[in-house]
Amino acid sequence: MPITNPIYNTIMAVAAGLSLVLLVVMAFHISRGQWIVREAWAAAFVALGAILAFTGGVMTVAWPLEPPTQFDNIIFGEPCLALGVMLLVGAYLLGSRRFWPDDVGGIARAAVGSDLPVPELWWRLAALVHPLSWFAGVMGLGMFGIAAAGIHYELFAAPPTEPISGEFSGHPLIEAIFISALYALTGVGCVLLPVAVMRRRELAQDFVWRVIGACWLVAGLVWIGFGALNYFTHIGLIVNQNP
Repeated sequence: MPITNPIYNTIMAVAAGLSLVLLVVMAFHISRGQWIVREAWAAAFVALGAILAFTGGVMTVAWPLEPPTQFDNIIFGEPCLALGVMLLVGAYLLGSRRFWPDDVGGIARAAVGSDLPVPELWWRLAALVHPLSWFAGVMGLGMFGIAAAGIHYELFAAPPTEPISGEFSGHPLIEAIFISALYALTGVGCVLLPVAVMRRRELAQDFVWRVIGACWLVAGLVWIGFGALNYFTHIGLIVNQNP
C-alpha cells in the first residue's frame, strides 16, 4: 500500500533557495575584499544543510508515493538531499580550524592588515571545495534532466483544489515551464561550478563566476518565493480537500 506522501517542498524550497542566495552573498563579500566570520557562515550552512539532508533523505527513500506526486522522490527529494549533504560538508571545510591554522580568530578578512588577503583566502577555499564541486556539477546535469522531463511530461501542475496554483490546472504547461526553468537555471550554476573552481580566477574578474552568481541569485530568490507561497497554497489545498 502507498504510504502517506512526505511532501516538504515548503521548507525544502525556502531552505534550498536561501542556501543559493547565501553562497552568492558570501562570494560577493570575498570578491569585494570584505571580511567574513567563517564559523558564522558555516553555522548558517549547517542549519540549512541539516534541514535539506533530513527532509530530502526522508522523501528520497519513501517509496512508493501516491499520485499525482509519485515523482517527488526524484524531483524534490534527491536534489535537496544532495544539496543538504554538500552544505554540511562545505560548512565543515569552511568552519573547521584544521583547514585554517593561520586564521585562529575565525575571521577571514581581505582588507589591509588582515589575517588572510583576498587571493589567499579565495584560493584556499577554492582548493578545499574543488573535489566537492564535481558533485554539484554532476547534480547540475540531473537538474537538466528534471527540467526536460518537466516540460516533456508536463509535470508540476497543481490540482484544481489548490489555491492560486490551481487556477492554472487546466494549463499544465505553464507551471511545467516555470518550475523547469528554475531547475535549469540552478543546473547551469552547478555545472559551471567545477569549471570555475579549476580556473583559479579572481571572483570579481571572472565571467564564469558572474554567470554562476546570477543564476543562483535569481533561482534562489524565486525558490524562496515559491516555498513561501506553498505555505499558503498547501494549507489551502488540505482545507479544500478535507472540508
